[in-house]
Amino acid sequence: MKLYGYWRSSTSYRLRCALELKGLAYENCPVNLLESAQKDEAFTSRNPFATVPMLETDSGDRVQSMAIIEWLDEAYPDAPLLPKDLERRYVARELAYAIATELHAPLNLPVLKYLKHELRQEQDVINTWYRHWLAKTLHPVEKRLDQLGAGDFLFDAPSFFEVVLMPQIYNARRFDFDFSACPRMERIEAACSALPAFQRAHPDSQPDAH
Repeated sequence: MKLYGYWRSSTSYRLRCALELKGLAYENCPVNLLESAQKDEAFTSRNPFATVPMLETDSGDRVQSMAIIEWLDEAYPDAPLLPKDLERRYVARELAYAIATELHAPLNLPVLKYLKHELRQEQDVINTWYRHWLAKTLHPVEKRLDQLGAGDFLFDAPSFFEVVLMPQIYNARRFDFDFSACPRMERIEAACSALPAFQRAHPDSQPDAH
């Protein structure tokens, strides 16, 4: 498999986490978002969304990170990311999709560029915007983790939720988000950060990191 992604892209990061946790081999193929390489015709002819990640597989190109992760779990059932238990599977999806659907759209690179260049907002204003939307979703997620009594991980081991959470925490820390109200989230972050799979998936470990 070939993973077309960008080192700091949260969606690319979550897919790297999933591949590493499942022990699946892949070739890392950087796509420079700052140079709009994802909009090149050679790329959009394969991925009309002009987004990363894109996963090249023997059965075709896969796009949209959440769909890819669920496809990986079905195509490669070893080391499952989603729990077998129905209720646990629901909870993992509930929390993962809260982050993926509520935060990615307002906080992704095209939006931040639009705020800066088209609307001419100062970086401090953009940072405040970013932290506002983070709090709107991450604080309720933290409350659910507390209700569930989460420890080092949501369940017994890192899985679907953690592969979505870790990239969002990485981005949040870049924008100086205050995690003082999120102790369970920080505990999960520390536990995941100690694992080789997450270390290999980390943005700073990627060949295009700079």
